[in-house]
Amino acid sequence: MSTVESAVPTALSSRVNPLSQDELRRMEAYWRAANYLSVGQIYLYENPLLREPLKLEHIKPRLLGHWGTTPGLNFIYLHCNRLIKKLDLNMIYITGPGHGGPGLVANTYLEGTYSEYYPNVSENEAGMKRLFKQFSFPGGIPSHVAPETPGSIHEGGELGYSMVPSIIRTCWSVAWWATAKRKPGRWRRAGIRTSS
Repeated sequence: MSTVESAVPTALSSRVNPLSQDELRRMEAYWRAANYLSVGQIYLYENPLLREPLKLEHIKPRLLGHWGTTPGLNFIYLHCNRLIKKLDLNMIYITGPGHGGPGLVANTYLEGTYSEYYPNVSENEAGMKRLFKQFSFPGGIPSHVAPETPGSIHEGGELGYSMVPSIIRTCWSVAWWATAKRKPGRWRRAGIRTSS
């Protein structure tokens, strides 16, 4: 595995060699798919591929999960995976938005891990329907990243993992951003600069 010290110069040198058009096309397609799977989990009860015009009975009666944070989570997941594969990195992605669960579930489904753990949520239309229906639904999975999500770590204090020196950490916390915007004085006293 590459170390943090050797990965940073390599990642920075990619500015000279930007992504190819094919890489950009494939990454954008993956991001769109992850976003669609995320929206489907929040909103759809039936008709996962929208093969027929959308009807009220296709929509869940109670909507949970935060769409607003999900595209950002999916974007970071995509680029972290690209760097992990390209540079053979030892990396962890730590997320803070609790109800950003549809994004992490969508990505584990897209990469095949979800179906490995839950074969009844197969990688076809029936499996996609099950994935959508179970999200934040009685007898299903929670609206946040929970222990049931493949690859998640839940030991109370996930941000402690952001301090591990031997790995690259990517941390995303909407709560920090919201707090920093409203109460910049607290962050400045702690020596953290904010934009306000």
